[in-house]
Amino acid sequence: MLLGRMKSAAAPIRDVLKDLHTRLVANYEGRIADYIPELATASPDSFGIALCTTDGQIVEYGDYKTSFTIQSVSKPFMFGLAIGDHGLDHVLSKVGVEPTGEAFNSIVLDEVSNRPYNPMVNSGAIATADLVKGKDYPERVKRMVEMFSRYCGREVFVDNTVFMSERMTGHRNRAMAHLMRNFDMMSEKFEEALELYFQQCSILVNAHDLSVMGATLANGGLNPLTKIRAIESENVKYLLSIMMSCGMYDYAGEWAFRVGIPAKSGVAGGIVAVVPGVLGIGLYSPLLDIKGNSVRGVKACQELSQKFSLHAFESSAAASKILELFSFKKR
Repeated sequence: MLLGRMKSAAAPIRDVLKDLHTRLVANYEGRIADYIPELATASPDSFGIALCTTDGQIVEYGDYKTSFTIQSVSKPFMFGLAIGDHGLDHVLSKVGVEPTGEAFNSIVLDEVSNRPYNPMVNSGAIATADLVKGKDYPERVKRMVEMFSRYCGREVFVDNTVFMSERMTGHRNRAMAHLMRNFDMMSEKFEEALELYFQQCSILVNAHDLSVMGATLANGGLNPLTKIRAIESENVKYLLSIMMSCGMYDYAGEWAFRVGIPAKSGVAGGIVAVVPGVLGIGLYSPLLDIKGNSVRGVKACQELSQKFSLHAFESSAAASKILELFSFKKR
């Protein structure tokens, strides 16, 4: 661990992150989410960036240790858990994979297929939570927390204060669950699934954790730090596909066009992004744009993508050049 920290301090990529952080931290555009009261307590000054490679090298800058709740960043990982529990075909019979162009909390359902449009909008995420196995509710929560712990490479916990705040104010999400139950899109345990959804959104993480989660997907589902498998390798492509097409709320199309890497954001200000086979990116800044994405986080990803040719439709050899900056500086 000490050697890893020494390498991080000497890596040229750290200067890149320092410059990026110094410029973007002065940007106070956007506003902190306040529709969940506990989220409104975040500091607008907070901004952290972390990169984790598929061989476990980590370089970080800023407030990368600041804890926040994962919120919607949790959605693709729960989608992966559901696929592992039931197989892809069954999951797709319950939740679609089409982008909506609508806000994440829109009460819009695909009446033709009788399912939510995709697992990245709230209705789809609640339906996905309904698919997580367990003999009872405590076991389902336990399996969910253990899954996130495997991705992060450490034990994670639910922030009960945020969880209770979500429960107290989640009337719109509760309405979605009742509506989906009315159309038989969810099981009779739909209220339990809604509670599980509130729990998953309340998992505490930081930018470091998100970078490791991203690197785990970049590494085919194997955590590069712990060498523990978080998801079967054959299912990783499904998570990355849905992140690419639907991960950034109703900014997803422009994100795919401009940044071009799979990513998922959350209204607490977190973003996880993945450069397959190369690295994971974790960012935190709670000031959000009108779409619900972190303003500084989006700008940071745009700059990193452009600077290092990370876009999916650029040469993979070009993207791997960023790894050269993780080596020691020559004195």
